[in-house]
Amino acid sequence: MKATKGKTASKQITETDSAKLKELFVDGLKDIYWAEKHLAKALTKMSKNATSEELRAAFEQHTTETEQHAKTVEQVFEMIGEKAQAKKCAAMEGLIEEANEILESTDKGTMVRDCGLIMAAQKVEHYEIASYGTLRNIARTLGHSDVADLLQQTLDQEGETDHKLTELAEAYVNEEASVE
Repeated sequence: MKATKGKTASKQITETDSAKLKELFVDGLKDIYWAEKHLAKALTKMSKNATSEELRAAFEQHTTETEQHAKTVEQVFEMIGEKAQAKKCAAMEGLIEEANEILESTDKGTMVRDCGLIMAAQKVEHYEIASYGTLRNIARTLGHSDVADLLQQTLDQEGETDHKLTELAEAYVNEEASVE
């Protein structure tokens, strides 16, 4: 049912609708599961290539969080009675490739590189924020409030990471990059 501006849809979810929505939800979980597993490897590489110690530490912390996020997704699969399974995430694959291109096109040991790494990492964070927010909303619609709460915790962490990256950029990285 199409919702019109200013009105909410009042149609009850049928079993068929619910099955289709659950299928979409599971597909989204498979996608973010692949994304988290591959992101952990990429963050390790980004950490090793960061110039500033603060950015390196932020990437190391996010690597640990990302590994936990993959475990959280496994827990969500279990909670909904599905086998944890990854499906290649084209979006994350592209974002990781973009981060690699930044590493190749910037000089080692520069703040310009750190600025580029922050840019790449924030693109990843925004993708994850969109994914977890949507999955949380679908979980709520499907009546899985416990799953929605778990996804909200991950969503909150992703938002905090994005905020930390902004703080690093604004505190000194961008300014130092501008004079290199």
